[in-house]
Formats: sequence, structure tokens, C-alpha cells
Amino acid sequence: MKVFLDSNVLVAALATRGICADLLRLVLVEHQLLASKAVFRELRGILIDRLGLPRARADQIIPFLREQAEVRDPPSSADNPDHGWILAAALAGEADVLVTGNLALLAVDDRVSIRITSPRGFWELIKTARLAKSL
Repeated sequence: MKVFLDSNVLVAALATRGICADLLRLVLVEHQLLASKAVFRELRGILIDRLGLPRARADQIIPFLREQAEVRDPPSSADNPDHGWILAAALAGEADVLVTGNLALLAVDDRVSIRITSPRGFWELIKTARLAKSL
């Protein structure tokens, strides 16, 4: 499954233990991680500016994630305030699912061709798929 993890999910995965960290590990091992240059720029900025991570450490994390991910950028990758670029990048990468904590993006799930879900929703989706597969 092609999975686009929004920067807020990646920040939570790297900064804390919990469902987002578990999801990142799961996606890296069992699925295809999709990302965009804009997500990596935003992630790097948050890690350094908001979380106080040393630049050298961020400069190790971002290249590692880039190596693991299929990086796809939308035709017009200009950042906009409503985070439409995240959806555009996920669509450009032909993602099966976009995992985000962004409430505005979660609200458009029924109007686009890919599934948009929260980290908890994605975890439940994976759990349900595994259960169905085992039956």
C-alpha cells in the first residue's frame, strides 16, 4: 500500500512514543512511504525550530527518510495556507491513503479519490485488513 504520512504524523513519530511511531515503523517495513520535498522541508523546520533538535541530527533523519520514501511533488508545489499542497502531493504520488492529523484535510476525505484518515484510523484499517487476511 502506498502511504503518504503528513508532516504532523512524522513529527509525532520522531518526537514521541506511541501510535505515530508504530505507524512509521509499520509503513517503512510493510508498505511504501510516500512524501514530498515540502513535507521534508516542513518536518526539518519543526524538528529544529520547534523541538530544538540540533541541525546535525535533523540532517541525519531527513536523508534517511528520503532514502526510504518515494518522493513525489505535485505539478504546482507552492505551499498554501490550507495545506492543499499535502493533498496534491499525495495525489501526485498515487497514494492509497493519506495519514494526517490535520482536521481540514480529514474533512475532505469523501470528496477525493484517496482515503484520508487519522493515525488511529489508519491503525484500525491495517488491523482490520490483517484480521480479514487471517480468516
